[in-house]
Amino acid sequence: MRVEFGRRALAGAVVACAVVASVATSPAAAMGYVSAVANDPFAFAAVLVGLYTVRPFLAWPATLLAAVVGYGYGVTLGVPVALSLVVGTSLIPFYATRWFDGGTLAPTDTPDESGGRLRGRVEAYFGAAGDVRGVTAARLVPIPADIVSCTAAVSGVSTSAFVVGTLLGELPWTIAAVLVGSSAKELSTGGLGSVGLPLGVVTVAAAIALLAGPAYRSYAQSSE
Repeated sequence: MRVEFGRRALAGAVVACAVVASVATSPAAAMGYVSAVANDPFAFAAVLVGLYTVRPFLAWPATLLAAVVGYGYGVTLGVPVALSLVVGTSLIPFYATRWFDGGTLAPTDTPDESGGRLRGRVEAYFGAAGDVRGVTAARLVPIPADIVSCTAAVSGVSTSAFVVGTLLGELPWTIAAVLVGSSAKELSTGGLGSVGLPLGVVTVAAAIALLAGPAYRSYAQSSE
């Protein structure tokens, strides 16, 4: 019990620090620094790794950093690099959530009733959709990437299914962001505005199509 309480207290502290950091830090300032080192391949690579590593703690969108990758590397190299980095750094909140959760709690073990209900719904979602399909569909919807990572972790999604689902779900967002970044004359935080809404509509439609079958089967089973 003491270990569980310690983990929950630490999780609360981490979330609080992330909120403060996301408010206090400026993506625009970081983008300005990246522009200054874009012509130095070693410095640019080091900055990229650093930005992607701190991204989950600052609540920065992965598409913003994918545009940075496209700005420095172009499309051919930028897409695989950005995908590798977003998958790798998505594992940080995924494994952190597993550790905070303890990896052994059942939905009924949570002391907070509303939290237990929420967890039950998340687990029901992955149970109906499947791990890979569930992560893929959630990644296609324009919601914060780290929320998907955390919910997948508490639902017992395997690492391999999480990685595959993240690759598939982040692919269209990454390609679009890298394309925007590769054609940008000046790197900025607003560069994705021209494609954000149309791409969001397309990816949400794709997520609905992916979940239509599992949703129908769940409805049919509940009606029997």
